[in-house]
Amino acid sequence: MPSWIDTHCHLDASEFSGLTLEVRRRAREAEVELCVLPAVEVNNFGRVRQLAHDLGDVYALGIHPLYTGRAADADLTTLATALQAQRDDPRLVALGEIGLDFFVPGLDGARQSHFYEAQLKLARHFELPLILHVRRSADALLRSLRALRPPAGWRGIAHAFNGSQQQAMAFVDLGFKLGFGGAVTFERALQLRRLAASLPPEAIVLETDAPDIPPHWLYRTAAQRAAGQAQGLNQPVELPRIAGVVARLRDVTLEQLARQTSHNAAEALPRLAGLLVPAGA
Repeated sequence: MPSWIDTHCHLDASEFSGLTLEVRRRAREAEVELCVLPAVEVNNFGRVRQLAHDLGDVYALGIHPLYTGRAADADLTTLATALQAQRDDPRLVALGEIGLDFFVPGLDGARQSHFYEAQLKLARHFELPLILHVRRSADALLRSLRALRPPAGWRGIAHAFNGSQQQAMAFVDLGFKLGFGGAVTFERALQLRRLAASLPPEAIVLETDAPDIPPHWLYRTAAQRAAGQAQGLNQPVELPRIAGVVARLRDVTLEQLARQTSHNAAEALPRLAGLLVPAGA
């Protein structure tokens, strides 16, 4: 069976409370070899790090744009201190999840930008890849990435990418891979499916964003939920089935897709390479 990397998974989320070990066991049985656990605020830095070590996974530290409204500027100092303390931890693979969100109403765009650019500077200083939150914000993210680009360039992942072909290639040209997950399983997601089918093979990685962005087989509409149907809980065990959709869109085998996306993930997050089990081992 092919093995997979879930490049974005929030196993510390409250939805997994009391279930984490079972959720990870089921994913491992489905050959999900590694999960990347991004932090979203300073209060969960310790939790994602501990989970990564306990579960044999990896983690990232950062302040998510949706949490900037309750973050203090001192949290940037806390982040810098944590990055310094853990800089030699092989399971710390990136700075993230950071970015901009211009979809959710009521967020302060200027405050988001302040935290985003401050964290880009920390990524430069600590020479860390980035895990980017991109929601109706691709052009603004790209402007700052270009302005603050380190001499060696960027590495990282534009998580849950759903922009245009031009924006996609702009991220790729800057050194990023693009994350595809449950959203690509919806037949009505025409533009996203075109991207998943047509992007260069070296441009894509796979993710679940569990417990968020459920694939179509778990999704329940508002009307269905009102009628008593429970929303399915997205988990990393769903990654191989999501991969099956991407493989069909790209007309490749699951084995080919697994090899390529694992290679891409290790290019985006180089510390993964030292943790992956060699093929055939």
